[in-house]
Amino acid sequence: MTQPNKSRSGKIRSNAEDMVRFTMANFVDKEIIPVATEYDNKGEFPQHLFKKLGKMGVFGIRYPKKAGGSGGNTTLYCIAMQELARGLLSLAATTAMQCLMATNGLYLYGTKKMHEEFLYPALKGDKMGAFQLTEPNAGSDLSAVRTKAEKTRDGYVINGMKTWSTSGPKADFHTVLCQTDPSIGLRGLAFFLVPASTPGFSYSKPFDLLGTRTSAISEIYFKDCHVPVEYRLGKEGRGLGVLLKILSEIRIMTASLALGLHRAAMDDAIRYCKEREQFGKPISKYQLIQAKIANMAVNLEAGQLMVDKVTHMIDQGKECLNLASMAKYFTVESTCSACDEAMRIFGGYAYSMEYSVQRYYRDNRFLLSGGGTHEVLQTTIAREILSR
Repeated sequence: MTQPNKSRSGKIRSNAEDMVRFTMANFVDKEIIPVATEYDNKGEFPQHLFKKLGKMGVFGIRYPKKAGGSGGNTTLYCIAMQELARGLLSLAATTAMQCLMATNGLYLYGTKKMHEEFLYPALKGDKMGAFQLTEPNAGSDLSAVRTKAEKTRDGYVINGMKTWSTSGPKADFHTVLCQTDPSIGLRGLAFFLVPASTPGFSYSKPFDLLGTRTSAISEIYFKDCHVPVEYRLGKEGRGLGVLLKILSEIRIMTASLALGLHRAAMDDAIRYCKEREQFGKPISKYQLIQAKIANMAVNLEAGQLMVDKVTHMIDQGKECLNLASMAKYFTVESTCSACDEAMRIFGGYAYSMEYSVQRYYRDNRFLLSGGGTHEVLQTTIAREILSR
């Protein structure tokens, strides 16, 4: 279990970062890890753990207390996500969305009534939110968004569909990116709040997934869904700007999820290689196994330094989108490698569903697309550097 930093006298330092990590590590070790395999095998979302996280104040960790939050920041948010991902990535990803994408627009642009009806219950874990961005032909290319919000006398009528919606079948409300004027492309985008109770709202059967199997992910459909004008989150045509304001946070959050999964794979590999004996000694004594562990540890430490740098820059109000993109790219690629190496260390046993290492190997694929595909990230990172 992760321990908080201690002074030379042995007393626990009382800074917020240590306490968040210590509290979340305790929760993960006692509440999540013992049941993670069971829920993954069943493909069932651990709703009771989601509720507990709400009561702990995790969903509001990056929001001020006056908004019903916990008064934390991006650094504390990402520390919490690292620990949760160490236990069960699908629960961590759902929590991460609840804390950020599903509620941020509502917090910034929602009315007091909307806060009371949706935001405050969401931060307590009494309601679940979802974020609707991706469409079959619109992922990285947001100019291809076809879900349309047509203005009426008293609001908007939304028609279209979204796909790969995390928590789509379970969410009580949805933050949805729509096109208000297809003739002007990106300048016509806007976000809207759509309660799941809205007539015309529906969803597909949840997808059967390779990894993150406890997540409920589906397609979402909007057929003549009417929402009042105040449910538009931000000005019409400013949807891309709303997204860009939190894009650094989205990418560093994804990097944080990767760090947690990386640590889980490495910890299991270390434990196993010390126990497994071949030719009269633990396989941890063999140089090739040591090399794998060394590479995992170096990449984990490097990724942690990158994430810490970016989260502190965000909390200081500094622009760091390219650094966040680098951190997301590096940590996720390193985690994919770590999960693969852990599988190799486990050998034939890695092929058994009895060991969690196979879950890490499957779950890490989820991170490759979230927050931007790596092919797109490499292009944008290079363009920024070459433009200097």
